[in-house]
Amino acid sequence: MLKSFGTDIWIASGPDVIAFAGFHFPTQMAVIRLANGDLFVWSPIELTDALRTEVDQLGPVAYIIAPNNLHHLSVPDWKRAYPAAKLYAAPLLSDKRKDIAFDAELGDGPDAAWAGEVDQVVMFGNVITTEVVFFHVKSGTVLFTDLIQHFPVGWFSGWRALVAKLDLMSAPEPAVPRKFRLAFTNRRAARISLTKILNWSAKSVLMAHGAPVTKDAQAFLKRAWKWLER
Repeated sequence: MLKSFGTDIWIASGPDVIAFAGFHFPTQMAVIRLANGDLFVWSPIELTDALRTEVDQLGPVAYIIAPNNLHHLSVPDWKRAYPAAKLYAAPLLSDKRKDIAFDAELGDGPDAAWAGEVDQVVMFGNVITTEVVFFHVKSGTVLFTDLIQHFPVGWFSGWRALVAKLDLMSAPEPAVPRKFRLAFTNRRAARISLTKILNWSAKSVLMAHGAPVTKDAQAFLKRAWKWLER
């Protein structure tokens, strides 16, 4: 289930999640092994026995990351499986999930536990979600959760296919869905966040919903966010 995506980073795909109006979304998570051997689990998917066995072979799970206020469903199961791990919530998520005892809120800069190995930026200005975007320095991987998505042609059918096309969820290449573009009501704040992201030495881009971008990542990111300049 776990696949190597670069030096000290692995990805795994989970079951589809049924969202609003019956839309099916594929899910994907990442596991990063830090220099001290601790594991940083980003946007965890459903925890199966098989996945847990593979994760345990990589090292101890130390940090479980919920990167926005929409990706949190599997967090309680991971915490039960790894009670010593620290839970980190994106801004506003702890208010939404008061049933989860988060240890800390993610900020607009890396926690001391992973500083120098994983960088992060809070993408401010969006009224739907405040997403924390990460950058794994060693592999050059940028990790987006919902702010960039991509569904292949044929993934949706009927009226859902039309909605997905209009929302840019099934554009020719991964894109920021139109609903999220419209939700950036404070574009000045978003541009400040984006400047930090574009300054990363990106080699690839991971997203929770869609196949990774593995070529010309910096050029891709500039194309994906060009609309924000207007």
